[in-house]
Parts: sequence; C-alpha cells; structure tokens
Amino acid sequence: MTRTSFVIVVVLAISSFQMMESSPDVANNVKSNIQYDAINCRKHSAVITEFGAVGDGKTSNTKAFKEAITKLAPKAADGGVQLIVPPGKWLTGSFNLTSHFTLFIQKDATILASQDESEYPVVAPLPSYGQGRDAAGPTFASLISGTNLTDVVITGNNGTINGQGKYWWVKYRSGGFKNITRPYTLEIMFSKDVQISNITIIDSPAWNIHPVYCSNVIVKGVTVLAPIDSPNTDGINPDSCTNTLIEDCFVVSGDDCIAVKSGWDQFGIKVAMPTQQLTIRRLTCISPDSAGIALGSEMSGGIKDVRMEDITLLQTQSAIRIKTAVGRGGYVKDIFARRFTMKTMKYVFWMSGAYNQHPASGFDPKAMPEITNINYRDMTADNVTQPARLDGFTNDPFTKICMSNINIALAAEPKKLLWNCTAISGVSSKVTPKPCSLLPENAPVDCAFPVDKIPIESVVLNKCSA
Repeated sequence: MTRTSFVIVVVLAISSFQMMESSPDVANNVKSNIQYDAINCRKHSAVITEFGAVGDGKTSNTKAFKEAITKLAPKAADGGVQLIVPPGKWLTGSFNLTSHFTLFIQKDATILASQDESEYPVVAPLPSYGQGRDAAGPTFASLISGTNLTDVVITGNNGTINGQGKYWWVKYRSGGFKNITRPYTLEIMFSKDVQISNITIIDSPAWNIHPVYCSNVIVKGVTVLAPIDSPNTDGINPDSCTNTLIEDCFVVSGDDCIAVKSGWDQFGIKVAMPTQQLTIRRLTCISPDSAGIALGSEMSGGIKDVRMEDITLLQTQSAIRIKTAVGRGGYVKDIFARRFTMKTMKYVFWMSGAYNQHPASGFDPKAMPEITNINYRDMTADNVTQPARLDGFTNDPFTKICMSNINIALAAEPKKLLWNCTAISGVSSKVTPKPCSLLPENAPVDCAFPVDKIPIESVVLNKCSA
C-alpha cells in the first residue's frame, strides 16, 4: 500500500468514527446497571445532567463538570463516588478530578473538548521539564486533570473523548503558540492507584494520556485515534511513573504510540524521578512517522525495568526507538522486549544519541546518558527498509545490547547499508539478516526477559456497575 493510499484509509476510518458519534436526541438516555471492571467500586453515583449539563454539543458544560466534582467530593470520602456521562455530546473545557472517584463515559457519550482557549487555565510547566514542550513558557491545563489524587478511575463502555485537535494543530503549525504549550487530553500528576480503561480518545490537541509522577497505574483497553500527520499526538506517555501496566490498547498516531519519559535535561536530573517497573503488552500501533514504543527523548530522570511483549506494529517508522542526547544525563537500562510482529517498517531498531532538542539554556554538556542492557528477542518483521540504525556516543557507547531469534524480511528496495551501527557493543544470536560487526554472532542464546511480574500485574480488578 502506498503512503498516500494509507493516509486516505486512516483519514476515512477516523472520519467514519466521528460520524458514528452520539447525537443529542439520546442525551438523556442514561443506561443503568452497566458492568465494568475497576480498581475500586463506588458507594455513591450521580449523572452529569443533575448539575445542569446539556448534551447538545454546543452548550458549554465546564461549569457543570466543575460543580459536579466539587459537590461530589465529600461523598468520595464515604465509599467513593462515580460521575456518569450519558449518551450525548458534552462540550467542556478543562476540569479537575478528585480522589476515590470514577468518571464513567457511557457508550454513545462524547466528552467534546472546547476550542475556546479561555476554557483552559494557564498553569506552570512541570518541574522536571522547566518549560512547556511547545514553547519556553507555561502550558494550558489539560482537558481532564488531577493532582495529588488517590484511587481515580476514568473508564466507560467505550465512550469517547474528542479533543477537537484541528484548531490547535493549525494554530501550532502557523506559529500561533509562541509562549505557551497546547493542552493534553488526560494528565494525572503526583497520584497513585490510577486507572484509565475502555474509552476512545480522538483528535487530541497534543499528547493523549500523560500520567506523570504517579505510581500504580493501569491503562487498559484504550483506543487512541489521530491523523497520522497530526503534530505531537503521542498515544500514551508514562512519565516519571513507577509500577505501570499498559495493555490491550490500539493507537493510530501522528507521533509515538507510546513514549516513555522522565524529564528533560537539568530539570529532569534535579527532580530525579525515573520511570520504572513498566509493562507494555498486547499493543497494536500505526504510526508511519514515529515509533511504536519510544524510550525518551526526555529521559533525564532515568528509565529502567521496562518489559514489552506481544506487540503488533503496522506501517510504523520504527519498533523501539531509544532517543537521547548530550546533556540529558540519566539512563535507559534493563529494557526487555519479545514477541513483536511488524509489517511495513522503515526501521526495526533505532537508537540515537543525537536527539538535540533542549529546553532553555543551562543544560550540562557533560551530563552523558547511560544506555545499557537492552534485550530484544523473538521478533518477525516484513517489508523493512533498514533493519537497524544504532548510533551511540563516540566517547560513551551504548553497551550490552542483545538481539536473538529475530527474522527481518526486507522491502523491495532496502537501504544498501542494512545495519548502520556506531559506538555500540553487544551480541546477537539467530538474527536475519546478519547484524553489523559490533553485534557479533554469539553461541545460541536467548536474550533476557524477566520471569517475575511487576506488582501492578497481580492486581485483580473488581466487578462494578454504573
């Protein structure tokens, strides 16, 4: 399939999805006794219409969402509370969640993000970034946010959040955001026991799901859809998080389907909160210009103990991309990946030490990142232009790279240099086509993959109803 026809297919698919969204005539059809799985069930329940919300896709419901959460917060301490969003189109700007709280988005319900900038408060940049990602300044608050929360669930039976990103993409590309960063769709900060599941997010202004400085996070059964040329619409970005499970997700994106992060240059080094104990499994990704799973480039707090398995990548630029730069500091280590199936890829493996995007001046050019103990095994790929591009630092090579049992079938017109390797070291076993000399064939070996589980994998969800 050509790139042009592929773009048409994806755009038509997203357009068809939008046409199937809910209509106002079902706005008051609140379905009851819907069963769902959650980390905790709730004693109390309310519907957004009880707070004056109108699901016509035109009336702003920002005040209704804020009032609902404010009034329900006292009940959250008494067995928890859930706020149900019924079928309809519920236009809203930014609002904040509370603890012991479930936001339940029903089938045929759409939370429709406002395109009115005044509906998004301006907030300070994250401490581990020092500035927004779009510009050297503050950021717009995300559509749905939460800070210092315990036990928060965003779920549904495939309800939708529509970020209405086109307005933000056009203005961003025209240079309209000179001193501020676009809002994300979901951003939960400094929180623990977080669940995001069984919803669809389309057309986010920028990043879709961003748990940051969190622990005990589950992202499960989520669909993310954005045009493949949309700017910075990363699917799921765990950032300085510990004990996170991402599973059974489908992402079509203009950027990385999953991007693992932990802060930017001197700011990330100072905060020093790594992303660790992360499992990613059963992901399906389409991203022609970015990675299936990226590690970095903002990795200055460190990234370690990441397990990836049973991944399907289609028409995606690279499978796993490690991105870093001089001045990042930090580390990417103890990375394990297995059972990847890939079709139509520019690269399978990509590591780069030249991702030279930096925040405001002040990064330390002597802060060199450590990239070590990277393990890839049991993978197949078809229609690949170049199996690997692996570029470490001349004076600080990427080390202990292991690849085993990997079969890569080349495209009709592959790169002449199949394995482009500099400043790396490691081993390979049963890899086709033959790797570069810096990854010499070893005696038959399987690269490492942990046999234990991270703690979040043992969590059993409760059967709840909305």
